[in-house]
Amino acid sequence: MPPPSGAAPGPGLYPGPLAEWPQRALGALVDWVAPAVVYAMLLRFGSLLGFLAWLAWMGWIGYNGFLNGTTGQSFGKQMAGLKTVSEQTGQVVGGGMGVARAFAHIIDSLICYIGWLFPLWDGKKQTIADKIVKTVAVSVPK
Repeated sequence: MPPPSGAAPGPGLYPGPLAEWPQRALGALVDWVAPAVVYAMLLRFGSLLGFLAWLAWMGWIGYNGFLNGTTGQSFGKQMAGLKTVSEQTGQVVGGGMGVARAFAHIIDSLICYIGWLFPLWDGKKQTIADKIVKTVAVSVPK
């Protein structure tokens, strides 16, 4: 049975402890920052290559989100030893919700990237995207 709304989950619900922010930041470097840097560099070579790079970047975000939803781990999360699970069940959320979570991170970025810092003070260590799709990031063995 899921915990009451706003309550912390009981012990053993998640496959590991809630992830700390530095560990989440490491995963985000691989999943978000590195592809954004590559995209920005390719933009300098013209609009056609820039458009193709943008399509590739959106594909990367979608595929990584799908992986995150179906296995709990994007490429960055695998490297950082993290897993994304439902805050209510402790299980993976599925491909569609994983993709929705990936694109919900746009909201984390729109407010001057503050949403990415939410895990520093939030009780469940969630970003805004996590709150939208009701997920948490947990530490798991690599």
